[in-house]
Amino acid sequence: MHASRRSNVHSQPSAKWWRWVALALVLSGCATSTPTARAPDADAPQAPTVPATVPEIRPGLLAGYLGRDLPDSLKLLPAPPATGTPAFRNDQAVSRASQKLRGTPRYELAKADADLAFPHTASVFECTLGVPVTQQQSPFLYQLLRRTMTDAALATYGAKDHYKRIRPFVHYKEGTCRPEDEASLRKDGSYPSGHTSIGWTWALILTELAPDRADAVLARGRAFGESRLVCNAHWQSDILEGRATAAGAVAKLHANADFRADMAMAVKEIATLRANGATPGVDCAAEATALAVPIPGVL
Repeated sequence: MHASRRSNVHSQPSAKWWRWVALALVLSGCATSTPTARAPDADAPQAPTVPATVPEIRPGLLAGYLGRDLPDSLKLLPAPPATGTPAFRNDQAVSRASQKLRGTPRYELAKADADLAFPHTASVFECTLGVPVTQQQSPFLYQLLRRTMTDAALATYGAKDHYKRIRPFVHYKEGTCRPEDEASLRKDGSYPSGHTSIGWTWALILTELAPDRADAVLARGRAFGESRLVCNAHWQSDILEGRATAAGAVAKLHANADFRADMAMAVKEIATLRANGATPGVDCAAEATALAVPIPGVL
């Protein structure tokens, strides 16, 4: 499954790196009774064909839309479940059940979902949208995903840095689906899940862009976050509150004029791709097989 996806593998950003990102963001004619055809007005504003250039905070990472106007996850979320509580015992039960999926198609999908590097991660929702998502074919949608990834991820750090929750693979002295990420993950708080915040933010946005695909898009966004259970990188409560953080980020995004303008252009891109018969560039049958594997006990 993973090999069939377009991939440009890079290691996942570290907590220190995300903090550097946050710092950089701070610095950062009249009608007639007989209408006749008219030539285009050279002085009239024309719709852009490509998105405006957005600065990179680091190579490959675009500035988000929100800057410092992020939801405060520390105020938004309750404290994570404490050791020994029923809620934490449930986290443990789901964690142990999810690790039984190693070696299955669901585990391979989780490995692919763990990679947040573009252009690879832009393809996550191609099967549910029914069209390709690439910089060449849908530049506004592609950039929309890149910029909102930054906003959704940074929104988690109020709670992450405060609680510094230990991740399940550290708790159990095990590994994850991406060993190359483990050193940075050990230093990065588990609660809430940044991957989940990103995936659910994307899902909520894409349901607006393609409402006829809403159920499938939301299901894929849910699965994207749950892949972090399968990867042994997060507890279930991290996943649930990652979705809450995403909802806060999307609400903030809708107050941003640049975001709304890019959404309008992305709608047109999706319509054009559909009209032209463009199809996803990933193996949708393999993805469906993987998504059909349930995670026992997941809420």
